[in-house]
Amino acid sequence: MTDMIFLGLESSCDDTAAAVVTADRRILSSVVSNQTALHADFGGVVPEIAARAHAERLDLAVEQALAQAGLGLDALAGIAVTAGPGLIGGVMAGVMCAKGIAAGSGLPLVGVNHLAGHALTPRLTDGVDFPYLMLLVSGGHCQFLRVDGPDAFTRLGGTIDDAPGEAFDKLAKLLALPQPGGPHVEAEAASGDPHRFALPRPLLDRPGCDLSFSGLKTAALRQRDALIAAQGGLHAADRRDLCAAFQLAVAEVLAEKSRRALALSPVPLLAVAGGVAANSQIRAALEQVASQAGARFLAPPLALCTDNGAMIAWAGIERFRLGHRDGMDLTARPRWPLDALAAPMLGHGKRGAKA
Repeated sequence: MTDMIFLGLESSCDDTAAAVVTADRRILSSVVSNQTALHADFGGVVPEIAARAHAERLDLAVEQALAQAGLGLDALAGIAVTAGPGLIGGVMAGVMCAKGIAAGSGLPLVGVNHLAGHALTPRLTDGVDFPYLMLLVSGGHCQFLRVDGPDAFTRLGGTIDDAPGEAFDKLAKLLALPQPGGPHVEAEAASGDPHRFALPRPLLDRPGCDLSFSGLKTAALRQRDALIAAQGGLHAADRRDLCAAFQLAVAEVLAEKSRRALALSPVPLLAVAGGVAANSQIRAALEQVASQAGARFLAPPLALCTDNGAMIAWAGIERFRLGHRDGMDLTARPRWPLDALAAPMLGHGKRGAKA
């Protein structure tokens, strides 16, 4: 089965992606078409625009991925597609495209949970063994998952409101910084004083691994408004210091919750995925926590931390090996919890409902 090759399709949010991956962990191609320009005027992802763009781009992404891999459909062993969770229009576009290819080619179809794609990425990039702890931290999701198998996930905690990436985006909007906010907030914070403003560390006074970032965002808003009221505007130094204080607060919250998660479920590896994993201060804080717990720290390359088709193809291979197959009745799901036994998380962010 080492030469088994899968095509993976991803369209759960605002990235249209297709990739070709082998069972021996080689990524033969990976195509990602970003929709940032389409949503730039709206301050966030517009589901209807995203769905239309996916429908227009998916077949082109598949064509490019196969061309880059130098393969035809006859070389594939199956097709994997994100079947949820996510913005339902985009998920439907991906599922229908995958069904069409499967029907026309006769290839097996495997529906994949988008979060499982992220959670299994360390298996693709580094061939790690089970179990390990995954912190999925992005614009739409934030949760701690103990990963014991390709379809064996235990959620130890997650956000009850905004995901951290969403909080970074909202802070950037409050400070008139460009979107997406994370990289711009980090750039401003690099020359700011993180101790000038005393921002809260939400939920650190409560046990467990759940997180909250909405109150932190509100505290930053009030601090901004107080500065404007006192001095008639916001100076560049104020913006830098607010960004630095906000970033430090997020890093310390994620670090402490990661420490608790590792204590609750000791494993040899702490892995992180999602766009927020690119933040150097957050990454350094998580590395330190892992080291103190005697665990290895792993952050896949950024291109595989954010949404991509390679992680879906790999998750499809993992599920295919276990005997999973889907028919033409595969449905798109806006919500799809990895841990079916865990209580539902509260709230949902701008990039889709929390699972």
